[in-house]
Amino acid sequence: MTNYLDFEKPLAEIEGKAEELRALAQQNEEMDVKDEAAALDRKAAELLEELYKDLTPWRKCQVARHPERPHCRDYLNELFTDYTPLAGDRNFADDLAVMGGLARFKDQPVVVIGQEKGHDTKSRISHNFGMARPEGYRKAVRLMEMADKFGLPVVTLVDTAGAYPGKGAEERGQSEAIARSTETCLQIGVPLISVIIGEGGSGGAVAFATANRVAMLEHSVYSVISPEGCASILWKDSTKMREAAEALRVTAQDLEQLGVADRVIAEPMGGAHRDREATMQSVASAIETMLGELEGKSKEDLVADRRKKFLDIGSKGLAA
Repeated sequence: MTNYLDFEKPLAEIEGKAEELRALAQQNEEMDVKDEAAALDRKAAELLEELYKDLTPWRKCQVARHPERPHCRDYLNELFTDYTPLAGDRNFADDLAVMGGLARFKDQPVVVIGQEKGHDTKSRISHNFGMARPEGYRKAVRLMEMADKFGLPVVTLVDTAGAYPGKGAEERGQSEAIARSTETCLQIGVPLISVIIGEGGSGGAVAFATANRVAMLEHSVYSVISPEGCASILWKDSTKMREAAEALRVTAQDLEQLGVADRVIAEPMGGAHRDREATMQSVASAIETMLGELEGKSKEDLVADRRKKFLDIGSKGLAA
């Protein structure tokens, strides 16, 4: 069963009617509803295109959070082979919000790290909704240092509302762990590429996305704070999230213009969840291209390239 977002309700009605017609036809072989169902399908396709033609920033936030959107585990299963997970930070525990290990991407050995939100209630609780604790970031640091030691490119898949702000996480040094992870991203002498596959929330995302190349899926978002959080702070009213999303410039298109993102990966009409196979192919192609751009560069050049990229952020602006 398809999960529809609030702004997709008109589409849900049309697609629902088409399904009802087909169900009736299965029950009664004498009924011929092919033409009617096809007409509804055409109408639904037209409406879908109309809805997604010019999504507002807030609607893009909703699409980025869609429960059926492909998550880190889906990309690991589809794009990488010989994936060998590596667990724990060698200090406190293993954080299931962060997945990572050795793998092959198109036969090339890589280290892959990503945030996993989970796909149902049980897995979401297990993965803490993709919000990493300090041990998750320390695990990422361990994997990146290992990649640097053995000369393996690093691919990170970012999908988090932000780092976990719980009391235990703060006691174990959440801010320091995020800072160390960001520092390690800047220091390793191997290609580091990052793909924002859903939400890129605050420092929890920056700790994985301080990369040579940053790509964003068309309907993903990347921001210092969620629109709801921003609205609560600025206007003491979380219902002003639409205005906040507009002001924050959270979309992939805005961030590409600002130089934060290097490329925008096109999604199928209606979002990544409507055609997972096409999405996987697009992401694989982007990763392959970005790795190719960095191939053969020396350690010094890679570090300098990364440094320049982030020092240059802020030199470009958007018209208000």
